[in-house]
Amino acid sequence: MVKTKNWDVLSFHSLRNISSPDDLKNDRKILSGTCPVKSVLNFETDQNVRDYLLEADGKKRRRPTQVHRAIIETLDNNADNFCVLNGGITLVAHQVDVDEKSKSLRLKNASIINGAQTQGVLRDYFDKYEERFTDDEYNPFVKFEIIVTTDDDLIAETSISRNFQNDVMPLSIVGRLGQLDELEEAFKEKLPNSKFQKSETKLSDDYVKTEKLLQVITALIPSELWPGSSDMNKVFTYNMKSKCLKLFQEVYEKGKNKDATDHKSYKALYQFYLDISSEAYILYNKWKKHSGFEGTRIRKIDRDSKGNIVNIPDGIIFPIIASFSEFVIKTEDGWKIETPGRFRDSDIIEAAKSVYMNIADSNPQSMGKSKACYSALAQVTQIFKRLGD
Repeated sequence: MVKTKNWDVLSFHSLRNISSPDDLKNDRKILSGTCPVKSVLNFETDQNVRDYLLEADGKKRRRPTQVHRAIIETLDNNADNFCVLNGGITLVAHQVDVDEKSKSLRLKNASIINGAQTQGVLRDYFDKYEERFTDDEYNPFVKFEIIVTTDDDLIAETSISRNFQNDVMPLSIVGRLGQLDELEEAFKEKLPNSKFQKSETKLSDDYVKTEKLLQVITALIPSELWPGSSDMNKVFTYNMKSKCLKLFQEVYEKGKNKDATDHKSYKALYQFYLDISSEAYILYNKWKKHSGFEGTRIRKIDRDSKGNIVNIPDGIIFPIIASFSEFVIKTEDGWKIETPGRFRDSDIIEAAKSVYMNIADSNPQSMGKSKACYSALAQVTQIFKRLGD
């Protein structure tokens, strides 16, 4: 987005005029389209009822909310679906000029009235990872809607209306039904000081992110417990948290219902969730900062000012975690992860580096979504499982 006096210039990819007869009758226009996220970073939010919540007077003020974290996670792990998963940006402008040849819009007195949180996170993300946006393969898009009107009263009313939010999200529903209570109890048996998130209103960093935990547990399900008759394809565990939550809910309900089809198999799978929950959490956090990736020259790994690894993308570690399902066994004390004595983390790290470069073309998101990457790493752990100690 380029600023020229009280005009803003927005580069777009696609654009449609979706004005209704009522819009035309009231001398207003509604445009909708998609644009690169870089195009919306610098718009004003002066007409919005709510500024970016992490910033006030140019300073950082608050911790990220669940909404902010969700946007960041999508940018990290699912950027090519950002346009679908994010609600987008709504702007108002007094006037618009369309240049189809240059695929740009000139907007007079433009302001964001809904999507300030999206814009703020995008701006922070761009400032921190600007080099990622120089990669041709990393070019996330965002939806936009532009309301073109000079009716300032309508602008104010629309800003208020568009900012009402529904706080009841899937995790809250599952939590309120009590379907997470036993999972929380089992988790706290080994990690008693943990705070277990059972609704979207639990936002602080010290809460266990339950949806992420369920993704990890699903990735760890061994073949003998895999639900249904479909092939064991775990690619969805990387970035489809809603699907993992829905699967857990299905496992819970069928495992508790003695009249349900395959009740016994779902009951056994539900017990696996309970038994493995704390180990799954520890395993995920271990691999998110695993020092074994030092020297692998994988550029997408985040480091602190001292060069220590602080974040390895989920796209790299989810195929690794899924491969550990080969080491999941049932013991007298329940389901556990037991690695063979001759296995070393460096073995799977070397294999992960190879598939990252040769199959995923050095793209973490491609690796997280590639069945071939999961299969390749599973073959490594299968070999060690057969060799034993």
